[in-house]
Amino acid sequence: MGKRQQSLIAMVTAAIVAIGHDARAADQVVGTIVRFTAGETSVDVTIGEDNPTVRDLLTRLPLAMKLEEYAGRERIGYLSPKLATEGSPGSDPKDGDLIYFVPWGNIGFYYDTSGVGFSDQTIHIGKYMASPTELDKLVGGPVRIEIVN
Repeated sequence: MGKRQQSLIAMVTAAIVAIGHDARAADQVVGTIVRFTAGETSVDVTIGEDNPTVRDLLTRLPLAMKLEEYAGRERIGYLSPKLATEGSPGSDPKDGDLIYFVPWGNIGFYYDTSGVGFSDQTIHIGKYMASPTELDKLVGGPVRIEIVN
């Protein structure tokens, strides 16, 4: 086999490996664990969607932000620049959802969704299990956000 054929085989093999890696990466978005940590407190979010907004968030990690209480319903933090949203579906948030609110460019840990319904401006990111008291420990100081699996 000549050098040209060997080079061609190597290029085709590399392309096949890259395609396989991209397919696995797409499958691995859902179920990814993202950890929010402030001091000794950590809240893990399990990614529940594979959409452009979630993918944009994951590519920015790790990062740090501040969270604040909002309206007795959620803890929110702002991202700059805003996340990509084109092609991401809206949602009907439930308690325990981490969402992205398009108009303000913030993520939100919902803990009281009573009276909140479907909105195409509220994009579901994932689910978490923490009480409002545990979420309080993330408010005010820097929160580190990172992928843990």
